[in-house]
Amino acid sequence: MAAPVMNKTPESQKTQTVTLGKSLNMGLRAAMEADPKVIVMGEDVGKLGGVFRITDGLQKDFGEQRVLDTPLAESGIIGTAVGLAIRGFRPVCEIQFDGFIFPAFDQIVSQVAKLRFRSQGRINLPMVIRVPFGGGIGAVEHHSESPESYFAHTAGLKVVSCANPVDAYWMIQQAIRCDDPVLFFEPKRRYYEKAELDFDAKPEPLFTSRVLRKGTHATLVTYGPMVKTCLESAAAAAEEGKELEVIDLRALSPMDLTPVFESVRRTGHLVVVSEAPSEASLSSEIAARVQQECFYSLEAPVLRVTGFDTPYPPSKLEEEFLPDLDRVLDAVDRSLGW
Repeated sequence: MAAPVMNKTPESQKTQTVTLGKSLNMGLRAAMEADPKVIVMGEDVGKLGGVFRITDGLQKDFGEQRVLDTPLAESGIIGTAVGLAIRGFRPVCEIQFDGFIFPAFDQIVSQVAKLRFRSQGRINLPMVIRVPFGGGIGAVEHHSESPESYFAHTAGLKVVSCANPVDAYWMIQQAIRCDDPVLFFEPKRRYYEKAELDFDAKPEPLFTSRVLRKGTHATLVTYGPMVKTCLESAAAAAEEGKELEVIDLRALSPMDLTPVFESVRRTGHLVVVSEAPSEASLSSEIAARVQQECFYSLEAPVLRVTGFDTPYPPSKLEEEFLPDLDRVLDAVDRSLGW
């Protein structure tokens, strides 16, 4: 993989307070300025700027040849991007909502994931598929899915998820520079949360996890929209004298679990938190790997706090479905009381 992009400082400012959505827009803009082969494509990404305005202003500045409004056909979007990538472009495809990715599932798992292996490395597919995912916005059916486990299971795909504006800005650029196809999951309910972004900072490698809060009593492992929930849970636990370590996976395939193993060997307790249902999921894989690597360090079974094994409910019930602070702290108490 090529080195991360170190782009010019926007508007001559070294730091700026931005939302996660704005940082993605700025990251896309920086990548397009750095490489004329980067093309943005998807439903309503041009004149409208995307339903979440992530691509706002890009078509105006880069033209209709580089920011393409496509038909409402996800399979066609991905199929076209495959051809563009083979011809040397670096397409960035937006799937408007998580549940809309399934019409493109065949293209992604049958073609995108396999072409490099099938061609014995002669064909690269440097493409990014952006997916706003997760619940919490009161949306209708097919707009609040968590399909990341499908793609993490598929050999040949890289899968990442940002959780804050800083990671969003750097990770989207790094994903675009990657010579393998990357599924880029964006926590849509966090689009409007802000953080200070240092444009002169050196970004961490793309496929690495990060310890966000140190702790000694138990470890919380999570990613995407649940990162904020876990940090809030750790802050609440600290008021009761329990220090929880919080780790953001960031990369879902390949997963960087070394910091998780190191943490569990110190704390002896692990709670994995994810919006996705628990059955045959990323949380299952983490639990299995930790049990295998840290068996003699565990003082309690690995516990999981996830969405339920049901289709995503109507918006009036989503707060009952989604993991929250109380469910996370209840799992921590059960683990520590084992």
